[in-house]
Amino acid sequence: MVLHSGRRRDPAPQGAGNPFHGLADPDPGSEITLPHLRLRDGPLPPDAALQLVRDELELDGSARLNLATFVTTWMEPQARALMNDCVAKNMIDKDEYPQTAELERRCVNILADLWHAPEPADVIGCSTTGSSEACMLAGMALKRRWHGPGRPNLVMGSNVQICWEKFCEYWEVEPRLVPMSGERFHLTAEEAVARCDENTIGVVAILGSTFDGGYEPVAEITAALDGLRRRTGLDIPVHVDGASGAMIAPFLDPGLTWDFRLPRVASINTSGHKYGLVYPGVGWVLWRHRELLPAELVFSVNYLGGDMPTFALNFSRPGAEVAAQYYTFARLGREGFRAVQQAARDVATRLADRIEELGPFRLLTRGDELPVFAFTTNERAEGFTVFDVSRRLRERGWQVPAYSFPAERQDLSVLRIVCRNGFTQDLADLFFEELRRVLAELRSAPDCGHATETAFHH
Repeated sequence: MVLHSGRRRDPAPQGAGNPFHGLADPDPGSEITLPHLRLRDGPLPPDAALQLVRDELELDGSARLNLATFVTTWMEPQARALMNDCVAKNMIDKDEYPQTAELERRCVNILADLWHAPEPADVIGCSTTGSSEACMLAGMALKRRWHGPGRPNLVMGSNVQICWEKFCEYWEVEPRLVPMSGERFHLTAEEAVARCDENTIGVVAILGSTFDGGYEPVAEITAALDGLRRRTGLDIPVHVDGASGAMIAPFLDPGLTWDFRLPRVASINTSGHKYGLVYPGVGWVLWRHRELLPAELVFSVNYLGGDMPTFALNFSRPGAEVAAQYYTFARLGREGFRAVQQAARDVATRLADRIEELGPFRLLTRGDELPVFAFTTNERAEGFTVFDVSRRLRERGWQVPAYSFPAERQDLSVLRIVCRNGFTQDLADLFFEELRRVLAELRSAPDCGHATETAFHH
């Protein structure tokens, strides 16, 4: 979560709120503004408190127009009702809420089947608060299973999500980041093997890069590691970070081999709240065999009733998201997931093609893997940068991030568009027309000053 510092500004003067709210205040002499630095002395009526908070939240951007986030921004009202039913259930209380725990178990079974586990009964897995926690758990298992002579290291591309760098920092693992080079933006088999040694706890392959939406060649990486074992005896496992792609590839790319069909793939994670089509926050992590999750990492707790094994970085969390994930699995089935994900990919590829035809942009990816594509300016983009485009679009409510790539390609700055369920073809057409208007304005006012960084500060 974002860290916040303390005092930011002086509180608003007394009585600065809407006077209508004050008419319902049980303490008419007190402030009717929201607290900034300390609690008010008396309570507010619930409707007044609700309206005051809602008024401030109007300043947030529209979730449906947010083309930066991978996170689900729309669910059916039936799913929202189910989540409301379960929001007070603590997911950790499996003895008190056994059927919620059963839904979690069924979700693990479904994912094991989707990811071609050779022996589904041997798979072990759990829900998490998201892919970041799932990656931490997978990394902990990799480190605990490793027995090397020196400092442990983890091999991955510099395009990994920041949670992997956090894992290495928090658990004292050397991050061996393969830098980008030229037009190579992903980890390759050759680059991965070149950085492995007896202290490598694993290799992370990404099925769907955050930077451009492209898949990494998981099968090629595992084949190269098979060759390394034959030559040297080093037996290095692979974890697939499928935060997004693990819920795309099973339905749209069934011929792509990336999952437990590859014996070297030890574990896989995904985000239920991304292309798993559930509101945040829920993630999943599975190991192909229970022996790959060291028993000493799993704790038993009996003071909530029963005897409950748990493997998590946190403890209490609501069961609503797990129930919503199971609802989505039950609601859509294979064909429903295929239709939803195909619609998102169709929107992405069509929008990417139209943006390329505008002239001043060069596509890095086309949205034909994840429904996500990145593009940069070319020599025809005279007088403006990707940061100018992002800033102008944001003024109109569209949130499109502009950012520079990691080390060795920090000279490359791009815009990225994430097409999710709910971003329809009609909305894509509206966005495209807005982009054309922005380009016309930037061309007509080339000396208006340039943005040098993104307007996003996540």
